[in-house]
This record gives sequence, C-alpha cells and structure tokens, in this order.
Amino acid sequence: MSDHQTKSGIGFTEFVAMMAFVTCFVAMAIDLMLPALANIGTDLNVERANDTQLIITTVFLGVAVGQILYGPLSDVVGRKPSIYLGFSIFIIGTLICLFATSLEMMLLGRLFQGLGAAGPRIVTIAIVRDKHKGPQMARVMSLIMTVFILVPVIAPIIGQGILLISGWRAIFAFLLLMALFILFWFGFRLPETLPASQRNQFTIKALINSSKEVVANKKSMAYVISLGLVFGAFLGFLSTVQQVLQELYQLGTAFPFYFAVLAAGIGASNFLNSKLVTRFGMKPLVMGAQAGTSLLSLSALISCFWLGVVPPLWFVMGYFMVLLMGIGLLFGNLNALSMEPFGHIAGLASSFVGVVSTLIAVSLGMIVGQAFNNTLIPLILGFIVLPGIAFLITRWAAQQPCS
Repeated sequence: MSDHQTKSGIGFTEFVAMMAFVTCFVAMAIDLMLPALANIGTDLNVERANDTQLIITTVFLGVAVGQILYGPLSDVVGRKPSIYLGFSIFIIGTLICLFATSLEMMLLGRLFQGLGAAGPRIVTIAIVRDKHKGPQMARVMSLIMTVFILVPVIAPIIGQGILLISGWRAIFAFLLLMALFILFWFGFRLPETLPASQRNQFTIKALINSSKEVVANKKSMAYVISLGLVFGAFLGFLSTVQQVLQELYQLGTAFPFYFAVLAAGIGASNFLNSKLVTRFGMKPLVMGAQAGTSLLSLSALISCFWLGVVPPLWFVMGYFMVLLMGIGLLFGNLNALSMEPFGHIAGLASSFVGVVSTLIAVSLGMIVGQAFNNTLIPLILGFIVLPGIAFLITRWAAQQPCS
C-alpha cells in the first residue's frame, strides 16, 4: 500500500486532514470561547465573574464521562456509528448554547458539547490504528498532533474575529456549521474501518474487571493521580487566563495574540519531548518537569513580594511561557507511564485512565480557578502545590520495583 493511499482508497493527505479536524473538536469548543467569556457573562447576567470559568471546565466534565463510553462502544458497533453519536450529541449541545438565556442553560449545553466531543477524540485514535501500524501509525499521529497543536494558537484569534463582526452567539453558530461540514465529509468519504467480523462483545463485567486491574496496580494509579494533579493546575490556568490577560492586564482584543504565543510554547515542548524522552527517559523527564514547574512558580511567588501581586506583563508572559513548556512535557509522558502495564486491555484501561485523571483535574482546576481574586497569587500557588505533590507521587512510583 502506498504512503499516499489508504486501504479504502481515500488519499493519505485527505485522511490525515480529516482525522485532524475530527480530533480538534474539544480544543475548538474550548479555545474559541476564551475571548467571549466576559461578553457571555454580561449577557447572561452572571453575578460572579469567576462563574464564567465554568463555561470552560464543564466541557472537560463532559469529556471525562464520554471517554468511558466511546472506546468500548466503537469496538462493538463500529467506528462510524460511534463518531455519528458523538457529533450528534455535540450538535445538540451547541444548539443549547446558541439559544442559552441563562448560565445554567449554557452549562447544560457545554456539558453536552464535551460529552459529544469525547467521541471523535477517542475513536479517531482507533480509526488510525485500524488503518495503519508501526511507524506509519506514528507518522499519521504525529501529523494529526501537529494540526491539533495549532488549534489553541489560532482558535482564540478566530473567536475574537467573530466577536468583532458579530456577537458571541455567532461563535456557536460557527461551531455548528463546522461540525455539520466535518460530519458530512467524514460520512461520505471514509468507509467503516472495523468490519463486523472483527468487533468485540462488550460487557459491564469486562469493564469492571479492567478497572479493578488498573486500580490494583499502585504504580500506574500513582501516575494517573499525578496526571490529574498536573492537568488540574493547567485547567486552573485555562479557566482564568482570559480574566488575567484580557481584564486584569486590559489587553482587550489583543488577548488572543498573547494567548497564541503561550500556546506556541506548549507546541514547542511537545515537539521537543520526542527528542528529550529518548535521551533522558520518561520518568526522569517527568520528575524534572514537575519539580521545575513547582520551583519556577515558587520563584514567581517570591518575586511578587517586590513586583507586586499584579506584576508587569513582561514578567507574566515570561513566567507563563516557561511554565507551559514544562507542563507540555508532562501530559504525553504521564499518559504513557499510566498505560505501560495494560497492553492487553489498552482500550478499556485508556478510558479508565482518562476518566479518573480528568475528574481529578476538573475538581482541582475549579478550586484554583474559583480562588481567582484579581491577582496572580491563587494561580501561582496552584502551580506550586499541584505539580509539587505530583512530583512526590511520581518519585514514589519510580522507586517501586517492577511488577
């Protein structure tokens, strides 16, 4: 089979582009909204500014629940029906958000968006695995991730552009049209990649047994908890970054461009990770990044004593840039460490790891975000404490004998 042709006859370039667009829906649903949070809060009469953060975190709650469903479901009914279900739920959620008249209605729609977007996110990996193996699969996934990393860079700029010509509801209309376009593209161009003869029988008992096996592995659970702690600190940042840059530093419509610079830092660290992990190994790299982000944040906190609780913008951008580069080194490596012993139950174990780590992250991220008090102190404390605890847990796990 040629590199430029998949088994179904769809071109290689088109296949990669399609999978990248299908995968990006979680990121698009989050990052498009960032410039609009203040507008949404004003229009929906949100009394506490910090409550608008829930528009971000609620999506992750939906993703957490959805992750446990789609992986096993796609093994039973096929990849395409699972993708169709996910897009349908996402579209329903988008319509609820589009016509929302209260924060509660908006959060319901965002929950449905997250629950729906989890489907494309999870099943895309299975589709790539169906069609490619070994180095070719790694090549496809790296190309998809290259596009995926660009989404946080450009999505807020698109969102701000929409706001300049229309209201925040137009952002949800844009998401709706994009979802419909990709759904039809996917439906007409890509045949089912999992034949009926290769589908599994899913049982609740199998899911419970797999979950028990993951929980019983103390080292893996330590990495799962560490992942949740680090993700929680990042989610606290993602929830408050609009308030910090757009409101506290009064960047206004320039906010998306500053955010794009920070997002590029995460992209750069993802690119560097493949080289660094080969040289240093996953465990030392993870512990170094955890300790580094915690110590960097401690230094930033001490600096605030003479720079002030609202330090200069140059200091904040420099701190966030280095911080996010460190955080970017952690997600993939902690996921890999969590999954290492479970090759024989990879699908179910991946769902369990995703659900547990995301639920931990949502809980902790909400605590960090809700503590925002028009200073950087709560956010900095979150990045001292959570990666610091994650370092201690990871260090303990690394010292345990191999099972």
